Amino acid sequence: MPRFPVISTIIVALAVATMIGLGIWQLQRKGEKEALLALYAANATKPAMAFPEIGPVSDDALFRQSSATCMKVVEWRSQSGRDNTGKPGILYIAECQTGADGPGLLAAMGVADRPNLKPDWNGGIVSGMIVTEPDHYSFLERAFGVIPTPNPMLVSANAVSGLRTPAKPDPAGISNNHLSYALQWFFFAAAASVIYVLALRKRQAKN
Repeated sequence: MPRFPVISTIIVALAVATMIGLGIWQLQRKGEKEALLALYAANATKPAMAFPEIGPVSDDALFRQSSATCMKVVEWRSQSGRDNTGKPGILYIAECQTGADGPGLLAAMGVADRPNLKPDWNGGIVSGMIVTEPDHYSFLERAFGVIPTPNPMLVSANAVSGLRTPAKPDPAGISNNHLSYALQWFFFAAAASVIYVLALRKRQAKN
């Protein structure tokens, strides 16, 4: 009579249980994400609030209307972005001084087709929507590195001279892929179970 592979079976059972657990966790995350997106959508309809000076930005503040004063543009950042018609281009973000010792202000002030521009704007009142500064960290950096707290940023409702109005931040654009991740983990668990059962049958047939 062939010897039953107890240790291998335990290892596979633990792996399958882990994958099922991850699938269940992803389903829980799906519900949490849906609640968060509903909060963001509600925030967009609320009255304007004071601009948060430093991060982290609370969920209650994201996608809220706000305004702040840029005393002086210290530097311009640029990255890919879209204007309010959906046309892609270069998004220009102003790093602003807000006072002698203030924390500063990041403000997305418009989109252009040309890189390396220096927009003709050096400060003023910025009104728009609160988001966080763009995240350029890789998956590995986020998973294993020490990632600084993202700073709040205003996406201006109006472009400065020479730029096009940036796209209005939309909570609907935030992905919620947790259901597909859950189904993948459940599929992996089922596939591992079937493969192991077939391997056991093949082993028994040889003995």
